[in-house]
Amino acid sequence: MSAGRLLRCSTRVKNVAAGLAQRRALSGADAVNALRPFYFAVHPDFFGQFPRERPVYPPKTFNPSKAKNGEILWLRKNEAEATKKHGASLPRREELSRLKKELCSKFHLADIRWQRSWGVAHRCGQLQSLSRLSQQNPEALINLQGQTVVFGDQSGMNASGHVVLGTMDVHHQWTKLFEQLPSYRSLQQQTDWLKERISLLLGGTQVVQMERLGPVQPIAEHYSVLSTFHKNLISGRLRLHPRSLQGLTTLLETDRCEPSLHEMGHFIIPISCDPPKLQVFLQSNALEARQRIQRKNQLQAEEEALVNLCVQSLSLRSLSKEPSVSSRQMLLCCKRLMEQRCPLLQGLHVCVSHFYSVMQDGDLCVPWDWKS
Repeated sequence: MSAGRLLRCSTRVKNVAAGLAQRRALSGADAVNALRPFYFAVHPDFFGQFPRERPVYPPKTFNPSKAKNGEILWLRKNEAEATKKHGASLPRREELSRLKKELCSKFHLADIRWQRSWGVAHRCGQLQSLSRLSQQNPEALINLQGQTVVFGDQSGMNASGHVVLGTMDVHHQWTKLFEQLPSYRSLQQQTDWLKERISLLLGGTQVVQMERLGPVQPIAEHYSVLSTFHKNLISGRLRLHPRSLQGLTTLLETDRCEPSLHEMGHFIIPISCDPPKLQVFLQSNALEARQRIQRKNQLQAEEEALVNLCVQSLSLRSLSKEPSVSSRQMLLCCKRLMEQRCPLLQGLHVCVSHFYSVMQDGDLCVPWDWKS
């Protein structure tokens, strides 16, 4: 692709992204999971706050010719295997789609999701298990109406209000959870009330969870964290204008000593933070937080536009990324894909990651920086 054509492509993406940024209300209400300390150490979004961890993943100089040759060589070796695995997975993919639609429609579910990147066969098995339970005991699933179901590690309700079905649990344990859902909803209401009280005390900023990096903490644990933080705030007599921080978001931490501002614009606040000190921190960083959120929204809009353009232009079945790949990295990768225009990718599911791999269902994982 010529330099002029690449420039026109980049300009087109930015124009589309600008429209997306206006239409989408990207709130930044992403979440932090139970493995938060690990992600703080290794996730590229956090390197600015944790410079000591940066040497673990040192930046590498990108050689376009070397990367392109390495990419093509790897694709030539693995394209046939990926195509064969993808073809074999098609019946399972169709069955997965059918089961998901059937269960969502029959029990009026908001959505069905998975906590981990399990293969299609594994996910089909989980839906088939839930379908069998619905046939054996249809009354048990009545309490699921309107809920989002997540297949995960441990049964319960998470802080986002989603019903989590432990994949190692048996039907009896799932049924018991369904019977307990009214009690969980009561706890969810109490949790929402605490969030509203905290928001009033913190000038309108919202306490959020980050789902994109992994499992959201259980709702009982989240309620305990909110309760401790709320008691700490009301004892400190904060004097923040009710709407001075509206539109901003906060993540609560139990293992930190100092408040900080994340690169993506959300506050990270320890639940034991001294209230007067917290007030000064929030007021002095509010403007920078809004600017970072604006930059994040623009990056995400550009990323979405360029991903859609790649899928259409390169005839991909899909193009996704792992949570550990940042928007900046995804943008760089997509631009290289557009420049290379490799026909070997046509008709495949491509996932941008940090490594090369052909997954069991034929999905191709490629590193965002195309290491040769």
